Amino acid sequence: MSNLTGKHISYWIDSTDSGQFVTPESISLDGIAVDVVIVGAGITGLTTAWLLKKVGKTVAVLEANQVAGAASGHTTAKVTSLHQLIYADLINNLGQEKAQIYADSNQAGVKWIADLVEAENIDCDYKSIDVYTFAESDADLKKIEEEYEAAVRLGLPASFVKETTLPFPIAGAVKFSHQGEFHPRKYLLHLAQKISGEGSFLFEKVRVESIEEGQPCQVKTGNGTILAGDVIVTTNIPSVEKGLFFAKASAQRSYIVAAKIDPTQAPQGAYIGVGEGYRSLRTTPFQDGLLLLIGGEGHKVGTVNDTEACYQKLEAYGRSRFGITNFDFRWSNQDMKSYDKLPFIGKATDSSDHLYVATGYDLWGMSKGTMAAMILTDLVRGYANPWAELYTATRSTPFITPGSIKNNTETAVHWIGDRLQALQNTSFNDVGRGEAKRLTIDGKQVAAYRDEQGEIHAVSAVCTHLGCVVNWNNGEKSWDCPCHGARFSCEGKVLQGPAVKDLEGISSMARV
Repeated sequence: MSNLTGKHISYWIDSTDSGQFVTPESISLDGIAVDVVIVGAGITGLTTAWLLKKVGKTVAVLEANQVAGAASGHTTAKVTSLHQLIYADLINNLGQEKAQIYADSNQAGVKWIADLVEAENIDCDYKSIDVYTFAESDADLKKIEEEYEAAVRLGLPASFVKETTLPFPIAGAVKFSHQGEFHPRKYLLHLAQKISGEGSFLFEKVRVESIEEGQPCQVKTGNGTILAGDVIVTTNIPSVEKGLFFAKASAQRSYIVAAKIDPTQAPQGAYIGVGEGYRSLRTTPFQDGLLLLIGGEGHKVGTVNDTEACYQKLEAYGRSRFGITNFDFRWSNQDMKSYDKLPFIGKATDSSDHLYVATGYDLWGMSKGTMAAMILTDLVRGYANPWAELYTATRSTPFITPGSIKNNTETAVHWIGDRLQALQNTSFNDVGRGEAKRLTIDGKQVAAYRDEQGEIHAVSAVCTHLGCVVNWNNGEKSWDCPCHGARFSCEGKVLQGPAVKDLEGISSMARV
């Protein structure tokens, strides 16, 4: 039994209405035709839809779950171009010209959000703040100094500081001024409310099963087929096999705990550390005070079984650094990290004329997702975009990097080793209450979870994406694929792509 405290839900979702866009199960989408279908209703999908509709395009946004309920509803929501440590690395590896494009495009994303909030008076707790990347030890200080120097070379609003409002000393930090933070779901629900009407649509609970590119494109869902001139896939990881994006990036999970804090004790601005066990920090309005968000403990999807320990470590940090005794919320998130540290934005393949993607934001989706929408809008309209070439989704990526080698080696190990491990357990009786195990039953790989009432939930342990074996995630009560990041509920329902099909159910009468 877990000893974690607080609601197990994102604060952003808990504090907003989740029922305003629900699509009736009986609705048929057959016969609908639009200029552009957008798959995914997160920051990229909704911003793209908003921009396209503004220029007269008709759109249909298809969301498998709930609007702004995936990565965009579980982020820390820092609206910033300071992405921990990136600029020194980009200059060294890609040159100053490409690093400048990265800086300019992300700054443009930050400004676009701030300008829209002001222009439309969006009630989303937006606040202009300073954002910091900090080092606590002298051993990590050189990285901070190099990042500061690189940022200055690129004309970014950077300064180097040794004093902050954190309640502990630091060795140094790079500070970006005129950045932002907000309530991401309030912001995105405002955009979502502008989509439907005048030949445009937004549908929740509609999962895309396949996309056939052509003239027109055919987007097949469980509710029928929509026709479109162009299709843009903006899900966390593209649910289309074209482009092999699941192999070009690594799926990463991260964790957040949140606790009420006295405003006089709260740090001003938003922070992220560097080095081993770094933490992410920001506050947001909550009740009559502030909620402190503490993030960290990231890892590759499906490689950590005891994810409750990730939350426990973050809570321990909150107690030791901020004197927090009670935690109000906890949640986790998932994002894709490309091996060259740049997102993939643009046509899905070299042969694609009408299929576009956006993915690989590496935990910084507010600025990247917004600038991706700006790029995609131009591309669909046939306009040149000055940033598009840097992020082109069909670019040659360095598959042979330390990160890609490690990821592909781990994939091979899981492919073989996880199958052998399941041979050790052959009966549902091996699974205790509150436990989950992989079993071999009648020659089949079975993923079994016994809930606290004693009921067994048994599904195939073979991921429906490419056949890897899933691992248990005790903090989320989910089965996670360590190969390419697909996740499933204990009942086998798809929670996260690239898989689009549920795990096969396994019959069991076991109850003890």
